[in-house]
Amino acid sequence: MSNLIPGNQKHLSLQDRLYIEKALSSATSFKDIARFLCKDPSTISKEVKKHRLSDWYHKGTFYNAHNFSIHRYHCRKTNVCGKIILCGIKCTSCPSCNQTCRDFARERCGRLDKAPYVCNGCDKALHKCTIAHKYVYDASFAHRKYAETLSSSRSGLNMTKTELAKKDKLVSHLVYQGQSPYQIVANHPELDMSVRSVYTYIDKGLFTARNIDLKRKTKFRPRKCHKTQITNREVFSGRMYSDFLLLDPDYRERAAEMDTVHSSRDSKKVLLTFYLRKEKLFLAFLMNRCTTGAVRIVFDRLKNRLDTDFHLLFHTVLTDRGSGFGDPDSLETDIYGEKCSSVFYCDPMRSGQKGGVENAHTLLRMVLPKGTSFEFLTQWDVNLIVNHINSMPRESLGGRTPYEAALWTYGARTLKALQLRPIPPDEVNLTPKLIRFNH
Repeated sequence: MSNLIPGNQKHLSLQDRLYIEKALSSATSFKDIARFLCKDPSTISKEVKKHRLSDWYHKGTFYNAHNFSIHRYHCRKTNVCGKIILCGIKCTSCPSCNQTCRDFARERCGRLDKAPYVCNGCDKALHKCTIAHKYVYDASFAHRKYAETLSSSRSGLNMTKTELAKKDKLVSHLVYQGQSPYQIVANHPELDMSVRSVYTYIDKGLFTARNIDLKRKTKFRPRKCHKTQITNREVFSGRMYSDFLLLDPDYRERAAEMDTVHSSRDSKKVLLTFYLRKEKLFLAFLMNRCTTGAVRIVFDRLKNRLDTDFHLLFHTVLTDRGSGFGDPDSLETDIYGEKCSSVFYCDPMRSGQKGGVENAHTLLRMVLPKGTSFEFLTQWDVNLIVNHINSMPRESLGGRTPYEAALWTYGARTLKALQLRPIPPDEVNLTPKLIRFNH
């Protein structure tokens, strides 16, 4: 049947995925979606199941409790974990029941086990659904994952061993005669290879000839990569700035920009900074050194403090190509392996693509000028500086401060978890005296 449908052999485009997302929200069946897109219904089903976005919505309310058991409404057990001898609190009000109770059974939704496999188009309001683990279909996310899969599937050596042996016999023989890769490719178009490919094959040892057999290659010094930049280029797949521009405008507007501020040479301490574009909110966290592990620790602390609000603030993160951000997979997932954020990288030498956090650094440098050592700086000092910066009224916010804008958007509980507080207008100080007077 699929062969009889016109256009069925073509891949789904972004417009097709946008239609699928819209159709799922209106409770349209896979059969009707497939008929409109001239695809097989199984294609739509596989697309939704493969590219659905997993997320958690458990905020400790009556409907979305921290306890995921189906028995939580009638269970009378206490102290199942055995950590406290005299514990009279019911286990239903404790999230540790999910890991320790033998009778634990996760509450599941039949809608997620069969078509449509996602929460799109569900009649029940999100805040009234008792299922904590939810799946949604997002067209931008699905298209980005499709692009990543397509790119990875086309990587590697696209030829048989016989074809490689024929090319090796010709190329290696001519290299031994002192000919350059350009000369070989120019005289033998039947190779169907570029000069760059010949160099790559030799460098990876796919040909018998080696780099030492090339007359000039050994004299060339390898191109230096700055020690502060990411060396593993595979992490950029699907995370380029061009991929960031494919996101929904609302996602780009509410993205969080991330960067680092370094101390003077006599200290290895670094500030990890964030800038929330929508609210102009500035955050900074002190790290002992600029490594992927240190950045991951800050992210883990934020995930523990904010819980599900982490996805609300940091669902999209835009950063540069610093070495501390070289492990995006650990930053995008929580301890359960669930994706809670998306990291994207700016183009090289294009700091203006995250100009918000760069401008915020100018305010930070008013208090901590360049050449200032962070060795004796504490997180309490950093929080004080951040609070003063966020208490400045901004013209772009209609005269409101970033703290007031964030308070209206996220609530007091979230700002308290971030250890933020307002500073009276007449007490705002953005000079080095702010820190000196507190020591």
